[in-house]
Amino acid sequence: MGDNNHDADALAEFLAVAVDAAKSAGEIIRKGFYQTKHVEHKGQVDLVTETDKACEELIFNHLKKYYPSHKFIGEETSAVFGTDELTDEPTWIIDPVDGTTNFVHGFPFVCVSIGLAIGKVPTVGVVYNPIIGELFTGVLGQGSFLNGAPIKVSSQNELIKALLVTEVGTKRDKATVDATTNRINKLLFKVRSLRMGGSLALNLCGIACGRLDLCYEIGFGGPWDVAAGAVIIHEAGGLVFDPSGGDFDLMSRRIAASNGHLKDALIQVLRESE
Repeated sequence: MGDNNHDADALAEFLAVAVDAAKSAGEIIRKGFYQTKHVEHKGQVDLVTETDKACEELIFNHLKKYYPSHKFIGEETSAVFGTDELTDEPTWIIDPVDGTTNFVHGFPFVCVSIGLAIGKVPTVGVVYNPIIGELFTGVLGQGSFLNGAPIKVSSQNELIKALLVTEVGTKRDKATVDATTNRINKLLFKVRSLRMGGSLALNLCGIACGRLDLCYEIGFGGPWDVAAGAVIIHEAGGLVFDPSGGDFDLMSRRIAASNGHLKDALIQVLRESE
């Protein structure tokens, strides 16, 4: 990657610009959170609000001002603003509001997620929950932080004492729901308990800071849910991989994550729960 000092400076600037964008979007989310919501349905249970659109526009415009040559992948308006495919070019991957259903219900697990991939590798990550006031950041090779303090994954090495987080997703056809609930039924005998926070980006940050031990999700919205969280977990000493045990693919809509001890155990129980 060329001259390391220059890289460190460049990465520090990418992070600072992303944090500014996340905080500005966070203000919009915080104001909207306490007001009447205007909700549209993308699918049966998949929601989008005016706030999603306003935040995405703000973030894209902020980043484009600084980095006009970079590529962009975003949840709401990829078609207008950006691209659907990931190249080696520096690419900002953005979820303006992760946890829209939580937002609509006034449940305070809502965040902005901004990731930067360089050479297809998640390199800078910012996840900001403006309701609770938690800013998670990570930069490849430089560690992960919560509100400026270093974070690391849990040291739990017994599956039966582990807290697992997943989501049920937005599809409600019988086959999907049965597969999801059957898997959960089996997993409940293997772990201490299960959480569903309603935001995959925040679930991943929960792994990074040791609140949660294990995470998996199959069939989520897209790379914008995981681009930032993947860096933040990696830099906190955690592992991100495909639920099958293979390598994590940012574009696959499949992710699993764990602390440094429980990866093999998670892969094993996921296999047994198929």
